[in-house]
Amino acid sequence: MQLSPQANFFTGLNGSGKTNLLDAVHYLCACKSAFNPIDSQSIRHEAGFFVIQGSFDKNGTVHEVYCGVKTGQKKVFKRNHKEYERLADHIGLFPVVIISPYDTDLIHEGSEERRKFTDSIISQFNRGYLEDLIRYNKALLQRNMLLRDFAVRRYFDEETLHIWDLQLAEPGNRIHEARKTFIEQFNPEFLKAYHAISQSREDVSLRYRSELHEATMEEILLRNRERDRHLQRSDGGIHKDDFVFGIGNYPLRKFGSQGQQKTFLIALKLAQFEFVREHCGIKPILLLDDIFDKIDETRLACLMELVSRHTFGQVFVSDTHEYRVPALFRNAGAEMKVFRVHQGTVEELETQPG
Repeated sequence: MQLSPQANFFTGLNGSGKTNLLDAVHYLCACKSAFNPIDSQSIRHEAGFFVIQGSFDKNGTVHEVYCGVKTGQKKVFKRNHKEYERLADHIGLFPVVIISPYDTDLIHEGSEERRKFTDSIISQFNRGYLEDLIRYNKALLQRNMLLRDFAVRRYFDEETLHIWDLQLAEPGNRIHEARKTFIEQFNPEFLKAYHAISQSREDVSLRYRSELHEATMEEILLRNRERDRHLQRSDGGIHKDDFVFGIGNYPLRKFGSQGQQKTFLIALKLAQFEFVREHCGIKPILLLDDIFDKIDETRLACLMELVSRHTFGQVFVSDTHEYRVPALFRNAGAEMKVFRVHQGTVEELETQPG
């Protein structure tokens, strides 16, 4: 496909393959699926592998990007025909933001989903943060293995455990500071986006909850040592952080309507777009996957007005309705292409003049 540098619309029935196209773009930008944490489960049934290839034009320089996943083998990721030794080196080169029905997991699932969301934003512009996350998670795994080994062997070596405490503490303290700074800077963008879509109909909040607000990582590990020994895992630290969503003074999950929850999530993602654009110096690719269910017409119109402004870069939109979204973008004067997806095949449609 030859794509528009501004707006691209994919229309078709549910199950036709629209989401796969958007996810392929996400793979090439973020080295992973937006929907499935296990690469092998993105392989077509009865097939042994998948390959995604795309060309990015960034500031006049063309980058050829390749992603290949074969059952039972390591994922292969290349840029300009050179394979990456570490996928982390690709993150942030082509920033991407996706808004999809799966975003409801941020509200209804556990704190891990919300940490992943925050980590994915900070990692796109802060390489040191990504390195700290990798170091922390490796040390956490080793510390937990050691605690289990203590229980199996019925002994306890405080000095050895202290070594892993030090390995956790240094990156853990830095991760906490980065998350705290991020939320302070992110909140104004989020509230601005929410009020623009909802027309300031309700008050919402986004708060960062962490044990490290009150103690250092070293203090938490020392305080929890006996508890960790009993539980055979590390029960305190930044891997227990959470981000609390509120509407009024109440939890969004329990007291927000479906429309309010959807507006909250869209505002989060639009704020993510603006935050990454500002810190990376490049407009992220924006993927809007079938987001028009459970949002009223007024909020939808406000959203489309925001997205169709020229402050956004390249946009990909999937929708079962063939004419709804193109009409909104056409009114904004955006350059666009429309594609019909049917059983995995793609046909470019003639776009009607405004």
